[in-house]
Amino acid sequence: MSAFSPIPLGQRIPGSPHSVACSLPTMADVIGYEEGRPETTKHIASGYPRFVVHTHAKRLCEHLGRRPELAGRSLWLVSSAKMAGALADHLGRTGAAAATPFTIEDIDGVAHADTPALNSRAKVYLQNIGGFLSSRAAEDHLVRLGVLPAAAPEKLFSGDATAEIRRVLRGAFPVADADLLLAPSGMNALYASFRAISTVQARAGRTAWLQLGWLYLDSIALLKKFTPDPARDYLHHGDVTDLAGLEKLLATHGPRLAGLIIEAPTNPLIQTADLAAVTALARRHGAKVILDPAVSSPFNVDLLPHADLVATSLTKYTAHEGDVIAGAVVVNAARPDAAELRALIAGHLEPVHGRDLARLAAQIGATPDVVARINASTLKVAAYLESHPAVAQVWWAHQPATKANYLRISRTPTSPGCMISFTLKGPLAKFYDAVRLPKGPSFGMTTTLISPFVYLAHYDLVTSAAGRAELAAHGLSPDLLRLCIGTEPAADIIATLAEALA
Repeated sequence: MSAFSPIPLGQRIPGSPHSVACSLPTMADVIGYEEGRPETTKHIASGYPRFVVHTHAKRLCEHLGRRPELAGRSLWLVSSAKMAGALADHLGRTGAAAATPFTIEDIDGVAHADTPALNSRAKVYLQNIGGFLSSRAAEDHLVRLGVLPAAAPEKLFSGDATAEIRRVLRGAFPVADADLLLAPSGMNALYASFRAISTVQARAGRTAWLQLGWLYLDSIALLKKFTPDPARDYLHHGDVTDLAGLEKLLATHGPRLAGLIIEAPTNPLIQTADLAAVTALARRHGAKVILDPAVSSPFNVDLLPHADLVATSLTKYTAHEGDVIAGAVVVNAARPDAAELRALIAGHLEPVHGRDLARLAAQIGATPDVVARINASTLKVAAYLESHPAVAQVWWAHQPATKANYLRISRTPTSPGCMISFTLKGPLAKFYDAVRLPKGPSFGMTTTLISPFVYLAHYDLVTSAAGRAELAAHGLSPDLLRLCIGTEPAADIIATLAEALA
């Protein structure tokens, strides 16, 4: 009997009103969620904050929508007046469907004609760059306006939250305070980093960006949408181990290359490039490097020596209780243009809501212990899956093809992080529906999570022949399962997997 209890469709994981994951217990639920089927979505109260508009934000929109000047229009609530202006510019401020930024009751947002096309464009834009109003900010506004009686009780840090967060992060990044900048999400941290480097490099005519390996979907979107001419300026080198091919690509495009974005390791194939070699090539050609350690955690991998900037999510591992979305940019002060990049990044980052900082600070101190417990279990679960006859392939930080590269950046030989991806020899749906582990997006939580990652991240590719061919070209199977280990006993996780694999 599994130690885990089934979690109903749409229930928040782990249960806070601000949880970043929600339960999708069957493949039918996953498909219904992706296709927006009402029989599924009616159960989804909240989800990953950059993908699902929180119920508090919806309620605040309903409250504001009663005002005559906003009635009948679509409303998007955002993190600042600057973000409202950027969204209005993106949607277009003129014409019949003009988007209008507003600040009402100290709440920043954008109103526009209620059309499916504009709604989709607005949501994707805010998702891509991390511009949504946070759920705690929305909750605090609802309380202030008398719509809610009080915020949900939770443990908050009572002192200087920013100082506490930086104190703990200095265990991974021994830098000055000025070089450790906080963001409301990992994507906003990456966006600010991308914008800062783009500004510096454009002066030399460098506008192209290179994606190394397969990146998280919004990181790919950043390069495809926000380079000056994506058809010319978006470059991709798929094999993180192919240094000769990378060198050839840089020899061709080096004079116009602004930078590289590299996840180390990548998500979801957990592959690690030889960062010393890659960054040496990049520097030789004048390109700057953004590294993202989110998959394994900066407490497990040391990337700053190889980077101009490290941009990462603090939602993972540091906010390990699964109820805060946040991010950080770390500037390598030893690299050229560090002072200018620091100033430019600060100008592009969105503000972090005070209660989100206080909640993160309340849990971040336990991060080293949580990471150590996750690492110990991941080693055992990965070994179990690699030896199971029903498992076709396993990817994790110590997979043979890139283990040596990972160990060069790993803080210890036993620090793999939480993520294990695998495929089965049998049907995906049968296993996924049967396994009793919590099922939802995100990772780096004390709660173990499993998901059919490619369905959730790339459903548009899964559902077309051309899309499946693109996935296959990058070594991605639609049937890949992403297992993210929590702090539950490894024996319980293994027993639960064994039950479903039998």
